[in-house]
Amino acid sequence: MSQQVEIEAVVLAGGLSRRMDRNDKGLITLADKPMVSYVLERLQPQVQHIRINANQNQQQYAQFGYAVFADKLPGFMGPLTGMYSALVDTKADYVLVVPCDCPLLPKDLAARMLTQLLADNADVAVATDGERDHSVVLLIKPKLAESIRIFLETGRRRVDMWYGDFRVTRVSFADQPEAFVNVNTPEDKQQLAEVIAQS
Repeated sequence: MSQQVEIEAVVLAGGLSRRMDRNDKGLITLADKPMVSYVLERLQPQVQHIRINANQNQQQYAQFGYAVFADKLPGFMGPLTGMYSALVDTKADYVLVVPCDCPLLPKDLAARMLTQLLADNADVAVATDGERDHSVVLLIKPKLAESIRIFLETGRRRVDMWYGDFRVTRVSFADQPEAFVNVNTPEDKQQLAEVIAQS
């Protein structure tokens, strides 16, 4: 990347995968490769650093060659906990957060998110597919870490409720309608494998 600022990508793989029979979604094989490997391959050319947030199977995630870290707050409180844990430790100017189960992420995700965040002087950029927000695909300023901790202490968990308190810009990827297709059920996995096989 030729940008002046430093972006670190954090792949969220810390969930319990309740809808996938508690199988670790990032490590599920999709067209002969672990799903997270597609995400990492998409991110690697776009950012200076990548880390993986995982609360289980950490040794397996470490085999991909990136630093792995667990949630810093107890209780499996969802993706915001992974975001908080990433933000408090980063040395980058911005953190790009993505889930481990979006193997078709845009190859220009970081650049477009940063460009619009700067243009709109926003604190958070959230990706949309042109119709709805994808609230775990975010570019965030690290200074917002403490606000996440305070938000979680109130018992709330929803990412979109948290970022609603800040200056948010929405970045449309309507030109890439399948970019944020993710895997929540075995049926989703089969459909996505077919898409990858045809690409």
